[in-house]
Amino acid sequence: MKLMFDLPEVDRAAYEAAVGKDEKLLYCLPFDIYEDQFVDGYVAFTDKKMYKLLDGKLLATFNIEGASDFKTEVMYGNCGFYAKIEGSTTLICQFISGRNLPRYAVIVKACEILAETGSKEPVTNDTPERFCPKCGRPYIAHTTICPFCIDKLEVYKKLWGMTRGLRLMMMVPFLVNLVGVVLNFILPYIQRIAVDNYLYPQNPRVFDAADKRVFFLIVVAIVSFDLFSRAMGVLSGRCSAIAGNKFVLILKTLLYEKLSSLSLSSLQRRSTGDLMGRVNNDTNVMKDFVVGQLPNLFNQLTSFLIALIVMLVIDWRFCVFVFVPVPIVVLILVKFWAFVQERNVRAWVLGTRTAHLLQDILNGIRVVKCFGQEEYEINRYKESSVRSSRQNESNAKIFDTIFPLMGFIIRLGNYLILFYGYNAVFGGEMGLGTIHQVSTYANMIYGPLMWITFIPRNISQFLTSASKVFEILEETPEVADINLPIDIRIEGDISIRNVTFGYQSYNPVLENINVEIKAGEMIGIVGHSGCGKSTLINLLMRLYDVNEGEILIDDVNIKDISQNALRTQMGIVLQETFLFSGTIRENIRYSKPHATDEEVIAAARIANAHDFIMNLPEGYNTLVGEKGYSLSGGERQRIAIARAVIHNPRILILDEATAALDTETEKLIQDSINKLVHGRTTFAIAHRLSTLRNADKLLVLDKGKVAEFGTHNELLEQKGIYYKLVMAQRKMAHEVVKMDESSTPAAKTAG
Repeated sequence: MKLMFDLPEVDRAAYEAAVGKDEKLLYCLPFDIYEDQFVDGYVAFTDKKMYKLLDGKLLATFNIEGASDFKTEVMYGNCGFYAKIEGSTTLICQFISGRNLPRYAVIVKACEILAETGSKEPVTNDTPERFCPKCGRPYIAHTTICPFCIDKLEVYKKLWGMTRGLRLMMMVPFLVNLVGVVLNFILPYIQRIAVDNYLYPQNPRVFDAADKRVFFLIVVAIVSFDLFSRAMGVLSGRCSAIAGNKFVLILKTLLYEKLSSLSLSSLQRRSTGDLMGRVNNDTNVMKDFVVGQLPNLFNQLTSFLIALIVMLVIDWRFCVFVFVPVPIVVLILVKFWAFVQERNVRAWVLGTRTAHLLQDILNGIRVVKCFGQEEYEINRYKESSVRSSRQNESNAKIFDTIFPLMGFIIRLGNYLILFYGYNAVFGGEMGLGTIHQVSTYANMIYGPLMWITFIPRNISQFLTSASKVFEILEETPEVADINLPIDIRIEGDISIRNVTFGYQSYNPVLENINVEIKAGEMIGIVGHSGCGKSTLINLLMRLYDVNEGEILIDDVNIKDISQNALRTQMGIVLQETFLFSGTIRENIRYSKPHATDEEVIAAARIANAHDFIMNLPEGYNTLVGEKGYSLSGGERQRIAIARAVIHNPRILILDEATAALDTETEKLIQDSINKLVHGRTTFAIAHRLSTLRNADKLLVLDKGKVAEFGTHNELLEQKGIYYKLVMAQRKMAHEVVKMDESSTPAAKTAG
């Protein structure tokens, strides 16, 4: 997100006249409301002060040192940026809500850091922009693409590069269309000969056998040309189908491969529906343009040029008649196109919002039903659908009104040709066949002119879809392998040295973490919710890269190890268990696709899953349903544990692995987990501290920092955070036992 805007010259001069010599400009943001009027002002933030500038004037100066309670506040139609200065809440500036609110939200944090530490290093924010810097219009949802400012030439260059290896096959439809165009011009010429010389000759005569043979040959030629033209169409269609399917297959494969290489943060910024739309819908739009609309465009332009040349040869006056309505149509298109473009984009945005809303509702359908909000969601979806439908209906009405009108205007030239031509026929200056030929050629000119009216809409859709696809293909993964990554066999020694990480660099989740872990040790990670436990696991798996410090496995920085080598030697059981649609056997085998049935059963036994699987109607061939919802939470968790077991990882991660299990089942599989962790480095996150009683060491995190690190007994002796957590859970367990005892029949009788 941009936090440094360029000051206009007049404001720059006012700022330089007011700023101190030792001050450093860190941020500069616009504001657009001042004294209830729309303005173009700026607030410049140095390491010491805030300067409010407007039209070359310094409106106010505020000290950052000593200021506090920085905040943004949303009001009616606008927002305000405030700070407490000298004990009084002060309005620094006002701005229109939406566009700059996210920027000032970041500045709030930046100013807090400045007021506390005086740091001269500006914070950064990688949140994507939502508005185009050129035209100010909003980007297409979940993209950084402005449909009005797309570099069209650049998109076409990238598209040309994507067709490598398919260009020869893609050229066949162009060549076939060229042959078809030539045939289309020969047929009217032959038909003119048939009409003027035989059907309606200007000089009637008696036809002999030779004339009949010639006429028969003309008919045979017309039929042959028609058959040949249709055969060429079949060839063109087959080549287009082959090239188009290969092209879309390449696109989808490349797109999915790139999506797989992107980091979690990149994927989480976009909705699932948006990503699926790019893979399935946008690639097909590109295919249709490349193998369908481009050859058609070539066909139309070629027909237009050849028809124009032929009509000039026949009679130049016909060309004049043809082009009489063209300036009117061009003027209408120029005036109408901007209006049409804006309405097309509006319809696309509304349709996308409706699709995203539907996806959101379906993903949360269990929550919707649990809270009885079906009627509310029906109304929400209906309102969104109605807005989209009304926009589409309005667009259709406009298109269906304007385009037939333009079609009539274009045809005016044909009416002039008929009027002039039939006068020439009546005067004996021209044959009826010639008029038919010229009229056919005129239609070959009008056809492309009519088709061109739809081109802007098709090109707009193609450019938008292509830009969305290329945006993914060209995105640089935030987590990437070095040029020559190392493939090592992990033993399990882990060193976490001075690690600091935040999903936003200015707001660290983990800060200065230092831990040394030996191979084969089991480390329990505990702490309050939000202290950074899962984040630390994500860093170990290199789902994110640390902002500062390093993580070493067997004295090798994990950034130097290939991601495939690193993660194929790690096994994880997540707190939120996910199973793929398929059988139980396929889900257990997922981490080891070629595992034998014996290995699958052995892993299920270790996870205490074999017995319940065998009680299912189809055993290991039972379908788990979407996301595994046909199974209970505990059953899904045990299958996930079996999936980790069969993987036989060198580093095992248990993220609340027994959270979905009842106490009895937990006891049954705890011994199995103890066997599983033997001989491998294990990290176990748990809120239920009893599950960590066999851990070699416990890592206690508090507010993103290492609060305690040691064995269970050592931490109890310190009587710190871990001690308090243990005592709190013991007290809670004791109270639960007392409640159970008081609820027994004997207790009630005694009472």
